[in-house]
Amino acid sequence: MLTHLSLKHFAVVSQAELVFGPGLTVISGETGAGKSLLVDALGLLSGIRADSGVVRHGAERAELAGEFRLDDVPAATAWLKEHELDEDDASSGSGCLVRRVIRADGGSRAWINGRPVTMAQLAELTAHLVEIHGQHEHQALMARGSQLALLDAYAATAPERRQVAEAAVQWSALLRERDELVAQGDVSDRIEWLEHQYLELERETLDADSIAQLLLDHRRQAHASDLIAASESAFAQLGGSDDVSVSRALQQVRHELQRVASHEPRLSEVDGMLAAAAIQIDEAGSLLDRIRDDLDIDPSLFESIEQRLARIHDLARKHRVAPEELAAHRDALEQELDALRGADRRLEKLDSEIEKTRLAWRTAADALGAKRRKAAGKLAQATTALIGELGMGGGHFGIDIEPLPADKPDPNGGERIEFMVAANPGQPPRPLRKVASGGELSRISLAIEVAALGLDAVPTMVFDEVDSGIGGAVADIVGRKLRALGASRQVLCVTHLPQVAAQGHAHYRVSKAAADGVTQSQVQQLDADQRQEELSRMLGGVELTREARAAAQRLLDDVT
Repeated sequence: MLTHLSLKHFAVVSQAELVFGPGLTVISGETGAGKSLLVDALGLLSGIRADSGVVRHGAERAELAGEFRLDDVPAATAWLKEHELDEDDASSGSGCLVRRVIRADGGSRAWINGRPVTMAQLAELTAHLVEIHGQHEHQALMARGSQLALLDAYAATAPERRQVAEAAVQWSALLRERDELVAQGDVSDRIEWLEHQYLELERETLDADSIAQLLLDHRRQAHASDLIAASESAFAQLGGSDDVSVSRALQQVRHELQRVASHEPRLSEVDGMLAAAAIQIDEAGSLLDRIRDDLDIDPSLFESIEQRLARIHDLARKHRVAPEELAAHRDALEQELDALRGADRRLEKLDSEIEKTRLAWRTAADALGAKRRKAAGKLAQATTALIGELGMGGGHFGIDIEPLPADKPDPNGGERIEFMVAANPGQPPRPLRKVASGGELSRISLAIEVAALGLDAVPTMVFDEVDSGIGGAVADIVGRKLRALGASRQVLCVTHLPQVAAQGHAHYRVSKAAADGVTQSQVQQLDADQRQEELSRMLGGVELTREARAAAQRLLDDVT
């Protein structure tokens, strides 16, 4: 639901702040005062194309902002989350702020919850929030998708639509799989080539640990003589029988310190350190001795290791991967081989699976279509009756249902629909999107929405000049229908008729005045007394008579 609308330097409006609540809000004003500018502002916030003409004369840019409560719009909440445009701050509540700036040079930018977005993204989001009825370029019910959504809401087809969509997804996936397999053509040559590549790799031990150990063995054999010489020399220096060995030197140092340690207690601490060092040196010597025993110069072993390393490097170059990646490459070849070997068998199974899912989709689509056709008759009858009540006697509303080819998995079902209207007696029905009169279009839209009991998923509906070309009793009916619609949806209506304005739960008046030679419009929310005055003006013109005020009060008193 729209809760707040802010305008700044927009057309003839210098600045305006409007607060909206549930129910029916009416907007009135003198001709040319700019009351339809509020509808235009919502249209621009819905992503329609803008030009520099909407920027107030003398200003650099026009700024528009709308705040929406999303408690009852799960589709909008899901869209925001999907596009990572939802509010991170939980204290902000379930709300959304959309903003748009149009510069005097014609440029335009948009934001959702403070983050810049494209006009397409703005339009996608606001399609879940606002529906504008009246002008052709704003008319949501013009689109067949919106018409289908309204019919489905009226028919309560959510379970059937879900079954159709699920069957369509399964059918589409199987069709894609079959197309991919067929596109492969004869794969026997590919299988033969893959088998040769795979067996060549399979003959080698290619896991990372084995290759690392092979490289270590190669380095050990390549430097075996140096390793042996270094080990023997180190062993001799650490613990050999020579008087200059490290072990013997430590023993001599400890003996000399022990003779005088009684005179300096700290020397005992030094002796302890040297004793620990002697243990470490003995252990190091033992390890050197074992290493030396393990080392052996073996030319045949070295040659074998080099040959194996050469084969691994040749395979890596051939397959254009690093040696440590050969095992993963071998596994990938094996997977592809398994898939290709089973392709023929899979194709045979696919045909039966595709037929099974097609029948499942067809069954679900038939059930959905039957429910739509039954509801379409009821909605058409109810809307036709309402069109007559709204001053279009003899008019007729119908819903054409056209079957679609059953060879493709359409998630929306097996038919497409078109709202058809004959506005006057004797006229052939025409698509709603081709109805020429803006006033007729608004009243037909109102009749459809009222007949559908406000089941449209969009929470805010805007009717621009819905009462164009009517008056008297028909105007009273239009007002009552709008108020009835306001019981289930937020409704904003621009009107010039007092019978319609009196039905509003809230009332805004747009007025204009000249200041410093520049025309400006102001928007004011009316209290009870001001509403009576505004209705009196709408009834009686410039001069407000006692009779006009009394008539205005009667209109307000008649509201139920």
